[in-house]
Amino acid sequence: MSDNLKKVQEVIDLMKENDLIEVEIVDGDKKILVKRPSATAPVVTGVPMAAAPVAPAAGTVPAADTDEGLEDITSPIVGTFYASPSPDSKAFVAVGDHVDADSVVCIIEAMKVMNEIKAEASGTIVKVVCKAGEAVEFGQALFKITPDR
Repeated sequence: MSDNLKKVQEVIDLMKENDLIEVEIVDGDKKILVKRPSATAPVVTGVPMAAAPVAPAAGTVPAADTDEGLEDITSPIVGTFYASPSPDSKAFVAVGDHVDADSVVCIIEAMKVMNEIKAEASGTIVKVVCKAGEAVEFGQALFKITPDR
């Protein structure tokens, strides 16, 4: 029995090291499912309808956060922001990278679905606003870019 507990502990340690929430191991007719709570899992209360987008009102951004001449790449959905395809991978984009409208800039996980987010504009990344694992809202700025003119 202690060998089985050691194996379970190894799985738990592997989950922690790789920031995994759930692991299922199947060996013939034996199955083990290990889940752990996620501190960064967002609570999703609703998804905006297509007609719901509303541009932020002018003057709602504090003067200290105003970046004149910059444009935002915003979140099209509510979810969890990830800058790279996996914890061990390089970020999709970094400060100084040039993007075009079809460039994938991040992933937003919503309802356990990984959604690739495209820049939808051309320019140079000057700021990454969100951190990996951070909950984001619809319309929230993810990146700031200097647009191509």
